[in-house]
Amino acid sequence: MNYSEVKYYDTANGIGVRTTLFVSGCRRHCKECFNECTWSFSYGKPFDGKVQEEILESLAPDYIDGLTLLGGEPFEPENQRALLPFLHMVRERYPKKSIWAFSGDTWEEIRCGEGGGELAPHLKEGHARCEVTDEILSLLDILVDGPFILEQKDLTLRFRGSRNQRILDVPASLREGRPVPADLPYARSGRRESTDM
Repeated sequence: MNYSEVKYYDTANGIGVRTTLFVSGCRRHCKECFNECTWSFSYGKPFDGKVQEEILESLAPDYIDGLTLLGGEPFEPENQRALLPFLHMVRERYPKKSIWAFSGDTWEEIRCGEGGGELAPHLKEGHARCEVTDEILSLLDILVDGPFILEQKDLTLRFRGSRNQRILDVPASLREGRPVPADLPYARSGRRESTDM
């Protein structure tokens, strides 16, 4: 797997201060995607042991809330297979840090293997599922799901680009067998935030 960028001390892609990994490769190709250069699986640099250790070390301070996965598309099967051992390392070393993932695929496509829908008819049925998908999901806290839809673009939304996208509590969704909206706290303030879904 390649990655395009790592953002340290990121406050835009999840609650609190985070390290954000932008993976390369995406077959969805949303219209006016904010990160079109990452569609190519060969874009960027190899996700090797050196950068993995740098990311792990960046998560060590108490003020870092966790890791965020963006892209490209973390749920491309090739990327899931590459990310799985790394996510296990994150969980083992930092069990109390949160892991967020952003995906152009919906929960239903990832969990149940549904097709790409009318926005991505070129994607095969079950394209977002592979032999490690359920294990990847078991390691996540939050999934921001759904393709960016230009006609539903809304700059007032937190952590989302268009109104169709959802912020999901992954452990609760797995327990209940359906997408469960996350009840997000404000970082370090104790207040709660509605996800307006």
